Amino acid sequence: MAVKEQQVKVYMSARKNGSTQVAGAAKAGVSERTARRIERGESGDKRQGPRHWRTRQDPLAEVWETQLVPKLKMDAKLSAISLLEFLQERELEQYPDKLLRTLQRRVKQWRAQCGPEQEVMFRQRYEPGQLGLSDFTELNGIEITIVGEMLAHRLYHFRLASSGWSYARVTLGGESYTALAEGLCEALARLGGAPREHRTDSLSAAYRNLSKDEQADVTARYAALCRHYDMAPSRNNRGRSHENGAIESPHGHLKRRLRDALALRGSNDFPSLQAYRQFIDEVVAKHNRRNASSIGEERAALQPLPKAKAADYTELFARVTSAATLSVRLVVYSVPSRLIGERLRVHLYDDRLECYAGSALVLILPRTYPVKGKRRARRIDYRHLIGSLATKPMAFYRSALRQDILPDAT
Repeated sequence: MAVKEQQVKVYMSARKNGSTQVAGAAKAGVSERTARRIERGESGDKRQGPRHWRTRQDPLAEVWETQLVPKLKMDAKLSAISLLEFLQERELEQYPDKLLRTLQRRVKQWRAQCGPEQEVMFRQRYEPGQLGLSDFTELNGIEITIVGEMLAHRLYHFRLASSGWSYARVTLGGESYTALAEGLCEALARLGGAPREHRTDSLSAAYRNLSKDEQADVTARYAALCRHYDMAPSRNNRGRSHENGAIESPHGHLKRRLRDALALRGSNDFPSLQAYRQFIDEVVAKHNRRNASSIGEERAALQPLPKAKAADYTELFARVTSAATLSVRLVVYSVPSRLIGERLRVHLYDDRLECYAGSALVLILPRTYPVKGKRRARRIDYRHLIGSLATKPMAFYRSALRQDILPDAT
Protein backbone atom coordinates (compact mmCIF):
# COMPACT_ATOMS: atom_id res chain seq x y z
CA MET A 1 0.00 0.00 0.00
CA ALA A 2 1.45 3.37 -0.99
CA VAL A 3 2.37 5.83 1.74
CA LYS A 4 0.26 8.93 1.69
CA GLU A 5 1.88 12.33 1.34
CA GLN A 6 0.31 13.47 4.62
CA GLN A 7 1.92 10.52 6.46
CA VAL A 8 5.32 11.49 5.10
CA LYS A 9 4.82 15.07 6.35
CA VAL A 10 3.78 13.88 9.84
CA TYR A 11 6.77 11.52 10.08
CA MET A 12 9.33 14.12 8.94
CA SER A 13 7.84 16.73 11.27
CA ALA A 14 8.09 14.33 14.22
CA ARG A 15 11.73 13.52 13.43
CA LYS A 16 12.53 17.20 13.10
CA ASN A 17 11.08 17.80 16.57
CA GLY A 18 13.34 15.14 18.12
CA SER A 19 11.26 11.98 18.00
CA THR A 20 12.96 8.64 17.42
CA GLN A 21 12.40 6.68 14.26
CA VAL A 22 10.07 4.29 16.10
CA ALA A 23 8.06 7.12 17.70
CA GLY A 24 7.82 9.06 14.43
CA ALA A 25 6.60 5.96 12.59
CA ALA A 26 3.93 5.44 15.25
CA LYS A 27 2.73 9.04 14.95
CA ALA A 28 2.52 8.78 11.15
CA GLY A 29 0.82 5.37 11.26
CA VAL A 30 3.50 3.58 9.23
CA SER A 31 5.89 0.70 9.95
CA GLU A 32 9.53 1.11 10.98
CA ARG A 33 10.56 -0.34 7.63
CA THR A 34 8.50 2.29 5.82
CA ALA A 35 10.03 4.96 8.09
CA ARG A 36 13.49 3.90 6.94
CA ARG A 37 12.34 4.11 3.30
CA ILE A 38 10.99 7.62 3.92
CA GLU A 39 14.35 8.74 5.29
CA ARG A 40 16.10 7.26 2.24
CA GLY A 41 13.68 9.23 0.02
CA GLU A 42 12.21 6.09 -1.50
CA SER A 43 8.65 6.55 -0.37
CA GLY A 44 6.05 9.24 -0.99
CA ASP A 45 2.81 9.11 -2.90
CA LYS A 46 3.57 6.87 -5.85
CA ARG A 47 0.69 7.70 -8.08
CA GLN A 48 0.46 5.75 -11.28
CA GLY A 49 0.68 7.71 -14.51
CA PRO A 50 -1.91 7.35 -17.23
CA ARG A 51 -1.92 3.90 -18.76
CA HIS A 52 -1.31 3.54 -22.47
CA TRP A 53 -2.57 0.01 -22.94
CA ARG A 54 -5.99 -1.52 -23.44
CA THR A 55 -7.73 -3.62 -20.82
CA ARG A 56 -10.10 -5.12 -23.40
CA GLN A 57 -10.38 -5.53 -27.13
CA ASP A 58 -11.21 -2.36 -29.10
CA PRO A 59 -14.88 -2.72 -30.16
CA LEU A 60 -14.43 -0.16 -32.96
CA ALA A 61 -11.23 -1.56 -34.42
CA GLU A 62 -12.83 -2.83 -37.62
CA VAL A 63 -14.75 0.36 -38.50
CA TRP A 64 -12.96 3.34 -36.98
CA GLU A 65 -10.32 3.98 -39.66
CA THR A 66 -12.24 2.55 -42.61
CA GLN A 67 -15.76 3.91 -42.06
CA LEU A 68 -15.99 6.49 -39.28
CA VAL A 69 -12.88 8.62 -39.87
CA PRO A 70 -13.83 9.26 -43.55
CA LYS A 71 -17.27 10.42 -42.35
CA LEU A 72 -15.68 12.81 -39.85
CA LYS A 73 -13.32 14.15 -42.51
CA MET A 74 -16.34 14.98 -44.66
CA ASP A 75 -18.14 16.70 -41.76
CA ALA A 76 -16.27 17.16 -38.48
CA LYS A 77 -19.47 18.27 -36.73
CA LEU A 78 -21.05 14.80 -36.93
CA SER A 79 -22.14 13.69 -33.48
CA ALA A 80 -21.17 10.40 -31.89
CA ILE A 81 -24.80 9.31 -31.64
CA SER A 82 -25.24 9.84 -35.41
CA LEU A 83 -22.16 7.74 -36.12
CA LEU A 84 -23.39 5.00 -33.79
CA GLU A 85 -26.76 4.93 -35.53
CA PHE A 86 -24.90 4.72 -38.85
CA LEU A 87 -23.15 1.57 -37.60
CA GLN A 88 -26.32 0.10 -36.14
CA GLU A 89 -28.08 0.33 -39.51
CA ARG A 90 -25.66 -2.37 -40.69
CA GLU A 91 -25.02 -4.56 -37.65
CA LEU A 92 -27.20 -3.63 -34.68
CA GLU A 93 -26.10 -6.46 -32.41
CA GLN A 94 -22.37 -5.81 -32.87
CA TYR A 95 -22.67 -2.10 -31.98
CA PRO A 96 -25.09 -1.74 -29.03
CA ASP A 97 -26.01 1.57 -27.36
CA LYS A 98 -23.52 0.96 -24.55
CA LEU A 99 -20.72 1.83 -27.02
CA LEU A 100 -21.88 5.46 -27.20
CA ARG A 101 -19.56 6.70 -24.41
CA THR A 102 -16.59 4.93 -26.02
CA LEU A 103 -17.43 6.48 -29.39
CA GLN A 104 -17.85 9.95 -27.84
CA ARG A 105 -14.36 9.76 -26.32
CA ARG A 106 -12.90 8.55 -29.63
CA VAL A 107 -14.58 11.36 -31.62
CA LYS A 108 -13.44 13.99 -29.09
CA GLN A 109 -9.87 12.72 -29.30
CA TRP A 110 -9.97 12.70 -33.12
CA ARG A 111 -11.20 16.32 -33.22
CA ALA A 112 -8.40 17.40 -30.88
CA GLN A 113 -5.80 15.73 -33.09
CA CYS A 114 -7.21 16.05 -36.62
CA GLY A 115 -10.23 18.35 -36.43
CA PRO A 116 -10.55 21.60 -38.40
CA GLU A 117 -9.29 24.95 -37.18
CA GLN A 118 -11.86 26.89 -35.15
CA GLU A 119 -12.54 30.59 -34.94
CA VAL A 120 -10.47 32.33 -32.27
CA MET A 121 -12.09 35.06 -30.19
CA PHE A 122 -9.69 37.86 -29.33
CA ARG A 123 -10.49 39.45 -25.99
CA GLN A 124 -10.54 43.22 -26.25
CA ARG A 125 -9.29 45.83 -23.78
CA TYR A 126 -11.04 49.19 -23.72
CA GLU A 127 -9.84 52.38 -22.13
CA PRO A 128 -12.39 54.20 -19.93
CA GLY A 129 -14.35 56.75 -21.95
CA GLN A 130 -13.23 55.27 -25.27
CA LEU A 131 -16.19 53.32 -26.69
CA GLY A 132 -19.97 53.27 -26.43
CA LEU A 133 -22.13 50.85 -28.41
CA SER A 134 -25.75 50.84 -29.58
CA ASP A 135 -27.84 47.93 -30.78
CA PHE A 136 -31.41 46.61 -30.82
CA THR A 137 -32.60 43.31 -29.42
CA GLU A 138 -35.87 41.39 -29.26
CA LEU A 139 -37.26 39.74 -26.13
CA ASN A 140 -37.69 36.34 -27.72
CA GLY A 141 -39.83 34.07 -25.58
CA ILE A 142 -41.05 36.94 -23.36
CA GLU A 143 -44.55 38.29 -24.03
CA ILE A 144 -45.38 41.69 -22.54
CA THR A 145 -48.98 42.88 -22.37
CA ILE A 146 -50.42 46.32 -21.64
CA VAL A 147 -53.83 45.91 -19.99
CA GLY A 148 -54.10 42.49 -21.60
CA GLU A 149 -53.06 43.60 -25.11
CA MET A 150 -49.77 42.15 -26.39
CA LEU A 151 -47.11 44.81 -26.95
CA ALA A 152 -45.08 44.41 -30.16
CA HIS A 153 -41.74 46.00 -29.37
CA ARG A 154 -38.01 45.58 -29.03
CA LEU A 155 -35.34 47.20 -26.88
CA TYR A 156 -32.72 49.77 -27.83
CA HIS A 157 -29.60 48.96 -25.78
CA PHE A 158 -26.64 51.30 -25.15
CA ARG A 159 -23.53 50.20 -23.26
CA LEU A 160 -20.11 51.54 -22.34
CA ALA A 161 -17.52 48.92 -23.30
CA SER A 162 -15.13 49.55 -20.39
CA SER A 163 -17.37 49.81 -17.29
CA GLY A 164 -20.52 48.13 -18.61
CA TRP A 165 -22.86 51.07 -17.84
CA SER A 166 -26.12 50.30 -19.63
CA TYR A 167 -29.32 51.95 -20.76
CA ALA A 168 -32.34 50.25 -22.34
CA ARG A 169 -35.39 51.81 -23.96
CA VAL A 170 -38.61 50.33 -25.33
CA THR A 171 -39.03 51.00 -29.07
CA LEU A 172 -42.32 50.34 -30.84
CA GLY A 173 -41.45 50.68 -34.50
CA GLY A 174 -38.48 48.41 -34.94
CA GLU A 175 -34.93 49.41 -35.81
CA SER A 176 -34.90 52.88 -37.32
CA TYR A 177 -32.70 55.93 -37.27
CA THR A 178 -35.27 57.78 -35.15
CA ALA A 179 -35.30 55.02 -32.51
CA LEU A 180 -31.49 55.00 -32.51
CA ALA A 181 -31.23 58.79 -32.18
CA GLU A 182 -33.85 58.99 -29.40
CA GLY A 183 -32.23 56.19 -27.44
CA LEU A 184 -28.68 57.49 -27.84
CA CYS A 185 -29.57 61.08 -26.83
CA GLU A 186 -31.44 59.88 -23.75
CA ALA A 187 -28.63 57.48 -22.79
CA LEU A 188 -25.96 60.20 -23.00
CA ALA A 189 -28.15 62.63 -21.04
CA ARG A 190 -28.53 60.11 -18.20
CA LEU A 191 -24.85 59.21 -18.36
CA GLY A 192 -23.79 62.84 -18.17
CA GLY A 193 -21.05 62.55 -20.79
CA ALA A 194 -20.12 61.07 -24.16
CA PRO A 195 -17.47 58.48 -25.15
CA ARG A 196 -14.93 59.32 -27.82
CA GLU A 197 -16.30 56.67 -30.22
CA HIS A 198 -19.79 55.34 -30.89
CA ARG A 199 -20.29 52.01 -32.65
CA THR A 200 -23.44 50.52 -34.07
CA ASP A 201 -24.29 47.85 -36.61
CA SER A 202 -24.47 48.59 -40.34
CA LEU A 203 -27.87 50.34 -39.93
CA SER A 204 -29.24 47.92 -42.53
CA ALA A 205 -32.55 47.76 -40.64
CA ALA A 206 -32.80 51.54 -40.70
CA TYR A 207 -32.30 51.45 -44.48
CA ARG A 208 -35.08 48.92 -45.10
CA ASN A 209 -37.59 50.13 -47.71
CA LEU A 210 -35.69 53.42 -48.17
CA SER A 211 -34.57 54.86 -51.49
CA LYS A 212 -30.91 55.65 -52.14
CA ASP A 213 -31.53 59.32 -51.40
CA GLU A 214 -33.22 58.46 -48.12
CA GLN A 215 -30.37 56.11 -47.20
CA ALA A 216 -27.88 58.90 -47.86
CA ASP A 217 -29.99 61.16 -45.65
CA VAL A 218 -29.90 58.64 -42.78
CA THR A 219 -26.12 58.34 -43.15
CA ALA A 220 -25.68 62.11 -43.09
CA ARG A 221 -27.95 62.55 -40.07
CA TYR A 222 -26.15 59.80 -38.15
CA ALA A 223 -22.79 61.46 -38.89
CA ALA A 224 -24.20 64.84 -37.76
CA LEU A 225 -25.54 63.26 -34.55
CA CYS A 226 -22.10 61.88 -33.69
CA ARG A 227 -20.42 65.22 -34.54
CA HIS A 228 -22.82 67.01 -32.20
CA TYR A 229 -21.51 64.90 -29.30
CA ASP A 230 -17.93 64.89 -30.64
CA MET A 231 -17.98 61.09 -31.06
CA ALA A 232 -16.22 59.27 -33.89
CA PRO A 233 -18.87 57.11 -35.64
CA SER A 234 -17.97 53.52 -36.46
CA ARG A 235 -19.88 50.48 -37.71
CA ASN A 236 -19.19 46.79 -37.74
CA ASN A 237 -19.29 44.99 -41.08
CA ARG A 238 -22.66 43.69 -42.20
CA GLY A 239 -23.29 40.17 -40.91
CA ARG A 240 -20.35 40.35 -38.47
CA SER A 241 -22.16 40.59 -35.14
CA HIS A 242 -19.04 39.48 -33.21
CA GLU A 243 -17.49 42.86 -34.10
CA ASN A 244 -20.17 44.30 -31.80
CA GLY A 245 -19.34 41.68 -29.18
CA ALA A 246 -19.13 44.18 -26.32
CA ILE A 247 -22.91 44.60 -26.58
CA GLU A 248 -24.13 41.44 -28.36
CA SER A 249 -23.22 39.24 -25.39
CA PRO A 250 -24.67 41.65 -22.78
CA HIS A 251 -27.99 41.44 -24.68
CA GLY A 252 -28.36 37.96 -23.22
CA HIS A 253 -27.52 39.12 -19.70
CA LEU A 254 -30.04 41.97 -19.96
CA LYS A 255 -32.81 39.64 -21.13
CA ARG A 256 -32.00 37.16 -18.37
CA ARG A 257 -32.30 39.90 -15.74
CA LEU A 258 -35.60 41.05 -17.24
CA ARG A 259 -36.93 37.50 -17.32
CA ASP A 260 -35.98 36.97 -13.66
CA ALA A 261 -37.45 40.33 -12.62
CA LEU A 262 -40.72 39.50 -14.38
CA ALA A 263 -40.85 36.12 -12.64
CA LEU A 264 -40.33 37.77 -9.25
CA ARG A 265 -42.96 40.38 -10.12
CA GLY A 266 -45.39 37.59 -10.86
CA SER A 267 -46.92 39.10 -14.00
CA ASN A 268 -45.96 40.24 -17.50
CA ASP A 269 -48.96 42.58 -17.70
CA PHE A 270 -48.58 46.33 -17.07
CA PRO A 271 -51.21 49.02 -16.58
CA SER A 272 -49.56 51.32 -19.14
CA LEU A 273 -46.61 51.63 -21.49
CA GLN A 274 -45.09 54.16 -19.09
CA ALA A 275 -45.25 51.62 -16.25
CA TYR A 276 -43.44 49.05 -18.39
CA ARG A 277 -40.76 51.58 -19.32
CA GLN A 278 -40.26 52.41 -15.64
CA PHE A 279 -39.88 48.70 -14.91
CA ILE A 280 -37.11 48.46 -17.56
CA ASP A 281 -35.38 51.50 -16.03
CA GLU A 282 -35.43 49.95 -12.55
CA VAL A 283 -33.96 46.63 -13.73
CA VAL A 284 -31.13 48.34 -15.63
CA ALA A 285 -30.44 50.81 -12.79
CA LYS A 286 -30.07 47.91 -10.34
CA HIS A 287 -27.42 46.37 -12.59
CA ASN A 288 -25.59 49.71 -12.93
CA ARG A 289 -25.45 50.09 -9.14
CA ARG A 290 -23.53 46.82 -8.91
CA ASN A 291 -20.81 48.33 -11.15
CA ALA A 292 -20.83 51.72 -9.44
CA SER A 293 -17.08 51.83 -8.80
CA SER A 294 -15.92 51.16 -12.38
CA ILE A 295 -18.73 53.33 -13.79
CA GLY A 296 -17.57 56.24 -11.60
CA GLU A 297 -14.05 55.89 -12.99
CA GLU A 298 -15.29 55.85 -16.57
CA ARG A 299 -17.62 58.82 -16.05
CA ALA A 300 -14.58 60.89 -15.13
CA ALA A 301 -13.02 60.01 -18.51
CA LEU A 302 -16.07 60.93 -20.64
CA GLN A 303 -16.32 64.06 -22.77
CA PRO A 304 -18.67 66.79 -21.53
CA LEU A 305 -22.05 67.05 -23.25
CA PRO A 306 -22.89 70.02 -25.48
CA LYS A 307 -25.27 72.60 -24.05
CA ALA A 308 -28.05 71.77 -26.50
CA LYS A 309 -29.55 68.35 -27.11
CA ALA A 310 -29.21 66.95 -30.63
CA ALA A 311 -32.26 66.56 -32.86
CA ASP A 312 -33.48 63.05 -32.09
CA TYR A 313 -36.42 62.99 -34.50
CA THR A 314 -37.13 62.84 -38.22
CA GLU A 315 -38.60 66.04 -39.65
CA LEU A 316 -41.05 66.02 -42.53
CA PHE A 317 -43.99 68.07 -43.83
CA ALA A 318 -47.60 66.98 -44.36
CA ARG A 319 -50.63 68.84 -45.71
CA VAL A 320 -53.95 68.41 -43.87
CA THR A 321 -56.60 67.32 -46.38
CA SER A 322 -60.22 68.46 -46.56
CA ALA A 323 -61.12 65.20 -44.81
CA ALA A 324 -59.16 66.44 -41.75
CA THR A 325 -56.45 63.82 -42.21
CA LEU A 326 -52.76 63.82 -42.93
CA SER A 327 -50.55 61.00 -44.20
CA VAL A 328 -47.20 60.20 -42.61
CA ARG A 329 -45.15 57.16 -43.67
CA LEU A 330 -48.18 55.43 -45.26
CA VAL A 331 -50.29 55.92 -42.12
CA VAL A 332 -53.37 58.17 -42.20
CA TYR A 333 -54.05 60.21 -39.05
CA SER A 334 -57.12 62.30 -38.28
CA VAL A 335 -56.57 65.82 -36.91
CA PRO A 336 -58.90 68.56 -35.64
CA SER A 337 -60.83 70.15 -38.51
CA ARG A 338 -59.44 73.60 -37.65
CA LEU A 339 -56.14 72.44 -39.22
CA ILE A 340 -57.64 71.71 -42.67
CA GLY A 341 -55.42 73.23 -45.36
CA GLU A 342 -52.43 73.74 -43.03
CA ARG A 343 -49.00 72.49 -44.04
CA LEU A 344 -47.71 71.03 -40.79
CA ARG A 345 -44.10 70.44 -39.84
CA VAL A 346 -44.00 67.01 -38.22
CA HIS A 347 -41.35 65.85 -35.78
CA LEU A 348 -41.54 62.07 -36.07
CA TYR A 349 -40.51 60.12 -32.96
CA ASP A 350 -40.65 56.41 -32.31
CA ASP A 351 -43.88 56.65 -30.31
CA ARG A 352 -45.47 60.00 -31.28
CA LEU A 353 -45.87 62.77 -33.83
CA GLU A 354 -45.37 66.39 -32.76
CA CYS A 355 -47.10 68.68 -35.28
CA TYR A 356 -46.15 72.34 -35.68
CA ALA A 357 -47.90 75.13 -37.56
CA GLY A 358 -45.02 77.52 -38.05
CA SER A 359 -43.18 77.49 -34.72
CA ALA A 360 -46.26 76.66 -32.63
CA LEU A 361 -46.85 73.10 -31.40
CA VAL A 362 -50.50 72.47 -32.29
CA LEU A 363 -50.94 68.74 -31.90
CA ILE A 364 -49.32 65.59 -30.47
CA LEU A 365 -50.50 62.27 -31.89
CA PRO A 366 -49.61 58.71 -30.78
CA ARG A 367 -47.68 57.04 -33.57
CA THR A 368 -49.25 54.06 -35.31
CA TYR A 369 -47.47 51.29 -37.22
CA PRO A 370 -48.93 48.95 -39.86
CA VAL A 371 -49.62 45.45 -38.58
CA LYS A 372 -47.30 42.69 -39.74
CA GLY A 373 -47.86 41.82 -43.37
CA LYS A 374 -49.46 45.17 -44.30
CA ARG A 375 -47.90 48.39 -45.55
CA ARG A 376 -50.63 50.86 -44.62
CA ALA A 377 -52.57 51.74 -41.48
CA ARG A 378 -54.99 54.37 -40.13
CA ARG A 379 -55.47 56.07 -36.80
CA ILE A 380 -58.81 57.91 -36.73
CA ASP A 381 -60.07 59.66 -33.60
CA TYR A 382 -63.85 60.15 -33.89
CA ARG A 383 -63.59 63.21 -31.64
CA HIS A 384 -61.76 65.05 -34.45
CA LEU A 385 -64.73 64.48 -36.80
CA ILE A 386 -67.82 64.31 -34.59
CA GLY A 387 -68.66 68.02 -35.01
CA SER A 388 -68.97 67.74 -38.79
CA LEU A 389 -70.84 64.44 -38.56
CA ALA A 390 -73.41 66.03 -36.27
CA THR A 391 -74.23 68.60 -38.96
CA LYS A 392 -74.01 66.09 -41.86
CA PRO A 393 -75.16 62.75 -40.43
CA MET A 394 -75.63 61.10 -43.87
CA ALA A 395 -71.92 61.67 -44.61
CA PHE A 396 -71.23 58.75 -42.30
CA TYR A 397 -73.29 56.32 -44.43
CA ARG A 398 -70.76 55.84 -47.27
CA SER A 399 -67.67 57.23 -45.56
CA ALA A 400 -64.40 55.49 -46.45
CA LEU A 401 -63.43 55.89 -42.79
CA ARG A 402 -66.72 54.52 -41.46
CA GLN A 403 -65.27 51.61 -39.46
CA ASP A 404 -62.42 53.76 -38.13
CA ILE A 405 -64.77 56.55 -37.03
CA LEU A 406 -66.83 54.27 -34.80
CA PRO A 407 -65.83 55.01 -31.20
CA ASP A 408 -64.10 52.30 -29.21
CA ALA A 409 -64.77 51.34 -25.59
CA THR A 410 -63.17 54.59 -24.46
